[in-house]
Amino acid sequence: MFALPVSTILLYALAALFEIAGCFSLWAWLRLGRSALWLIPGIASLVAFAWLLTFSPQPAAGRSFAAYGGIYIAASVLWMWLAEGVRPDRFDLAGVLLALAGTLVIIAPSRG
Repeated sequence: MFALPVSTILLYALAALFEIAGCFSLWAWLRLGRSALWLIPGIASLVAFAWLLTFSPQPAAGRSFAAYGGIYIAASVLWMWLAEGVRPDRFDLAGVLLALAGTLVIIAPSRG
């Protein structure tokens, strides 16, 4: 049975927010001409992202990272829409659905 704990989804969503914010700080500096001071909160955000992933209930880091990937993809498309004002198209949405399906396949089944 597929039973994905809400706490895991929230953990991955929060990690995705920190990862995207951290990566965006570098993007803002290099691509948008923002001050290098953007890197300070960006680095802190990336550290927080990595720290959060250590709380994943998965016993293997690789499985945790792989499962997180689907949530990251969904959060990135949401960021593109809400923070950058670029509306996702049908291909973006199809990719998100495929990625989330992959996340479910990786972490939802009981292996014990």
